[in-house]
Formats: sequence, structure tokens, C-alpha cells
Amino acid sequence: MTGKTLTRADLAEAVVRKIGLPRNESQELVELILNEISGTLSRGEQVKLSSFGSFGIRQKGERVGRNPKTGEEVPITPRRVLVFRASNIMKERINTGLAKRHSGS
Repeated sequence: MTGKTLTRADLAEAVVRKIGLPRNESQELVELILNEISGTLSRGEQVKLSSFGSFGIRQKGERVGRNPKTGEEVPITPRRVLVFRASNIMKERINTGLAKRHSGS
């Protein structure tokens, strides 16, 4: 792994390079898209991005956990968690990329 993390700025820069929008408009576009995705998820709706994957919210109930240092049982409160499921196309892209890296191509 390269250790590089893709950021909002990187996404906006890609829009500048590939589409030619001015930098400030590219940043606004990225923000609008991310806000739409997060707003949809916060309402409990699913987000599906073709050839990429789907994001959803899963409700987790209350359960008993254990403090690993003390062994003490502690209650874990119910909560909603974000889940991502990659599409088969994305899985294939990732695995093809891994195979190329390991074969030296």
C-alpha cells in the first residue's frame, strides 16, 4: 500500500484536471455531492453508486461488552452504524489492481 489517503481536495483537483471547472467550483461540487450522500444516509436511506457500491445505515441494538483491560462488563448503547458494500465491479477492479502489483506489471 502507498499510504496515500484520498481527500476532498484531491477529488476537487481531479475535477479541475478532468472536467476543467475552476478550482472553487470544483470544491463546491465535491461538497455538494458529499453533503447529498451524508444527508441521505442521515435520513436512514440507502445510497447506491453504480459500479462502486452502496452505503447504508444499520441499527445495532444494546449489548453487553467487556473492558479489555479490566474484564468489567459494560453496556454498549444502541446506535446506528454506517455500512459499505462494494459492488462486484469494484471488487474486481481492486483484485485486478492487486494482482498487477504483485506480478510486477
